[in-house]
Amino acid sequence: MLKAKLLITGNQAIAQGAIDAGCRFYAGYPITPQNELIAYMAAKMPQAGGVFIQAESELAAINMVFGAAASGFRAITSSSSPGISLKQEGISYMAGAELPGVIVNIMRGGPGLGNISPSQSDYFQATRGGGHGDYRCIVLAPASVQEAYDFMPLAFKLAERYRNPVIILGDGMLGQMMEPLRAYRISHIAYRNDKRLAISNKLKPWALTGCRGRKPNIIKSLYLKEGDLEKLNLKLQKKYKEAQEKEQRYAGLFLRDARVVLVAYGMMARIAAGAVRSLREKGRKIGLVRAITLWPFPRDIFKRIVSQANKVTFLVVEMSHGQMLEDVKLALAGKARVEFLGRAGGGIPTEEEIIKKVMGL
Repeated sequence: MLKAKLLITGNQAIAQGAIDAGCRFYAGYPITPQNELIAYMAAKMPQAGGVFIQAESELAAINMVFGAAASGFRAITSSSSPGISLKQEGISYMAGAELPGVIVNIMRGGPGLGNISPSQSDYFQATRGGGHGDYRCIVLAPASVQEAYDFMPLAFKLAERYRNPVIILGDGMLGQMMEPLRAYRISHIAYRNDKRLAISNKLKPWALTGCRGRKPNIIKSLYLKEGDLEKLNLKLQKKYKEAQEKEQRYAGLFLRDARVVLVAYGMMARIAAGAVRSLREKGRKIGLVRAITLWPFPRDIFKRIVSQANKVTFLVVEMSHGQMLEDVKLALAGKARVEFLGRAGGGIPTEEEIIKKVMGL
């Protein structure tokens, strides 16, 4: 059912998207620049029949999400860069216990406390696991307020399909900016607003819902018997391999005849798209690959581009000093020239800087 068009921030869009996707548990702790998200959840989650908790710390918040997810509920937490660092142990526990859940990171400048300006410096943290152990999180990178909303049902769907944490990776620019949003009620998820956390767990036979009439379920990430933990790791790696094969997502712009291909994600991709259009007007054969899934990284499109054209140059543009750059190089395996333009600590590469870099190649 189509709802009214709203003028809303990216933070608020993520929160509303989660609620409309059937999320009924939120736990978090305030930190700029994602405070609009937690404030929106404080107001709206109780109205939706769910539970909102402002936890005493980021550590408490992620472990509360662990508990709600173990009970079969769609649960979410959010923070910004230093706060996400504090959640890493709990995220590793969720991956080890094979629990679905969504973690939102609205990135700020770092390292350390850094500043509250937009940045993309948490790419390594999000795509390499972030905590201890051999695990991965699926990572989605929205590039608009509308996508911030639209990606939420996808995030929960992927989390439940693979029984694994999913990260929504945005930045302070996306979180704070306002754009029109068309929001839809996700009608196929049956929740009743007069029952707190009302949900059917028929599709989650592993959940801790009480064991009357069945054998008890056990959810854990501690395996002390020799060989058991290795078996779990092999199971996880098989699951991650399946995700790598099936869940690569990207958006392409003017790729058919491009001689120079920009590579970017999130809000940086919107700035890069502006540069691409300006250069196209000048007759330059330039295109853009926007990574939507940062893990699994959309490596197949890079292989396809180099197999269909000769002497393509890739220019990676990031609000960092070269993190996604490594995945682009791995995807290309030395088969194409790769250049880089990046700024960090709140610095944002401009359309003019991108154009100047391209003209100099």
